[in-house]
Amino acid sequence: MRIFILWAVCLLTILNLACTRGTEKHGKLSGEDSLRVTLADLNRQIATDEKDAGLYEQRAKLYISLKEINQALNDINKSLQIDPKKAASYITLSDIYLLMGQPQNCEESLQKAVSLDPKNINANLKLANLYLIVKDYKKVDQYVKEVLSLDKTNSTARFTRAIALLETGDTAHAVGDLMDAVKLNQSYFEAYMQLGELFAIRKDPLAAAYFNNALRVRPNSKEALYNLGMFYQESGQYEKAIAAYEVLGKADTTFRDAPYNIGYINLVYLQDFTKAVEYFSKAIARDPKYAESWYNRGLSYEQLKEYQKAYDDYQKSLKLKVNYEKAITGLNRLDKWVRK
Repeated sequence: MRIFILWAVCLLTILNLACTRGTEKHGKLSGEDSLRVTLADLNRQIATDEKDAGLYEQRAKLYISLKEINQALNDINKSLQIDPKKAASYITLSDIYLLMGQPQNCEESLQKAVSLDPKNINANLKLANLYLIVKDYKKVDQYVKEVLSLDKTNSTARFTRAIALLETGDTAHAVGDLMDAVKLNQSYFEAYMQLGELFAIRKDPLAAAYFNNALRVRPNSKEALYNLGMFYQESGQYEKAIAAYEVLGKADTTFRDAPYNIGYINLVYLQDFTKAVEYFSKAIARDPKYAESWYNRGLSYEQLKEYQKAYDDYQKSLKLKVNYEKAITGLNRLDKWVRK
């Protein structure tokens, strides 16, 4: 079983950083440009009041968003020198240490925040997620319970515990936590995705419902569209699978597996070899080094009795993937036809 949420999402959960947008039309500032404007304003404020710990903390968070980690570390340390009793500053320091790949320092900073403010939900939740990353599941449970004692409606705590339960093999209780998470937060994309994957493993039709809920939250999600298409494909609902892959192919015009999978469905299941050639060609256009697409287009040509084209495609796939057994077999199979 592949768990959808691993290091990257846990890291984002801990950091709780807002994503910046790219450059927008109509003269609006890009995300980074907007941050730079805010940075200039903070610089002016700090220049007039060098003893305001809160200003240094704000600038440290801004530097994190700008991925200027050393500057962020300098600022949060200045903030703590001015006000060493502020739990929020230690939480920001923990974020910086995590980005620096220093989980032990991250833990110490969060523990300091909790010692200053035991009921700080953010610090306790970040500790639960940190222990999930380092696979200390007892402590995950401990800090999740602490968060839920402070806020029983906290969906992120339930999600965190669900992933820990999945990693320890307790799928039934994990599903319960995930279902609670989406009841509490009907826009919880990651929880919908995880539920979709778990139900897809069971071949349960509810998988499609969960993937569609994920798409309601993020309509162009590549992962949600791909998983939905794959679920339909594996459950024999080929037209629905093709529809999902078509949307995916338009949402990401560089993603090679969207046309490839449509080609595969037409080749293997629908036996529409002309369409198979069309879609494998699209996959090749997106990635000319996609050996499997060259091979399967060759196989499609072979079914259409266009043997020279099939032979050429098998040769191309073999050049891209040395000792590709299927391509070698195909070439041997067609050798008599091409020689005529």
